[in-house]
Amino acid sequence: MKDNKKVVYWLFTGCFLIFIMVIVGGITRLTNSGLSISDYKLITGTIPPMNEQEWNEAFELYKQYPEYQKLHYHFTLEDFKGIYFWEWLHRLIGRVIGLVFIIPFLYFVFTKQLTSSTFKKSLILLALGAFQGFMGWYMVKSGLVDIPAVSHYRLAAHLMTAFITFAYAFWVAMDLLYPKKKAVNKGFRNLLWVGMIILLLQIVWGAFVAGLDAGWIHNTWPKMTGGEWIHETVFIEQNPVWKNFIEGKSGVQFVHRYLAYIVVAVILYIWYRSRNMTLTLPQKRGINWLVGLVFFQFVLGVLTLIYAVPVWLGVAHQVGAFFLLTAMTFTLHRFSR
Repeated sequence: MKDNKKVVYWLFTGCFLIFIMVIVGGITRLTNSGLSISDYKLITGTIPPMNEQEWNEAFELYKQYPEYQKLHYHFTLEDFKGIYFWEWLHRLIGRVIGLVFIIPFLYFVFTKQLTSSTFKKSLILLALGAFQGFMGWYMVKSGLVDIPAVSHYRLAAHLMTAFITFAYAFWVAMDLLYPKKKAVNKGFRNLLWVGMIILLLQIVWGAFVAGLDAGWIHNTWPKMTGGEWIHETVFIEQNPVWKNFIEGKSGVQFVHRYLAYIVVAVILYIWYRSRNMTLTLPQKRGINWLVGLVFFQFVLGVLTLIYAVPVWLGVAHQVGAFFLLTAMTFTLHRFSR
């Protein structure tokens, strides 16, 4: 039997592992651990240093790069071990995800358990996974040259690839769970697509905030520092002015703050538009989850800002974005076929 439950379990397992990887990636970022491993060894890198000599060799390699020379020059070997762990774990989970996607895929192909449609979708999924791995190394590489920080553009690209890979795997699994097609309200579906695009933009700017450490300034709400709705530094950190909104700390935080209101407003409008529609139970649940999660995520964002991004709140906020994207993907799927 093609596209059986095993295939659905496989896809959901991949989704779960991507979710775990995003959590560990968030911890890695917030603990400044991402540049602790400056080389990439696909096979031998799976095993961390096992004795004192190997740890010293890894530490000496780390000392050759800007992060140690400019920021962590006071680090002892024990300090280094602490940041090494999170980056090693992040990469290990990435390798596991690769195996979890590739090995069952080959098994399903050889045993002819995939329809032509699911086979093609799985190839796209594998390509997204490979690109995600490449983006991870491409991101790390940007912090090994002169400035001991990764490019916030590459960080955003790395995070977005993970979110999109997850959403696509989830969508393919949903295709298999709900194979029967029904009439589609194209207007409402398009409204959901607008919500999805705005949510993805908000996630991008969230990554910009993380990459620029812009969450450690203007730690007041609802107004910015000094009781201003728009702080003067929003417009003067970069030249020309428009660069402030993609490269300036104040400008990037400003965009992320006010996009949050737009996300909430759009989801509330989705809920309002759905009130007089005849909905299936999954459609009702999807919209209810959207409303509940967007308010939960909004509160998490405010708390993360006010408390200047402690690790646990920063990770919780990222997890909230993940759940909100899941709810949006589920809801969009249920109104698309």
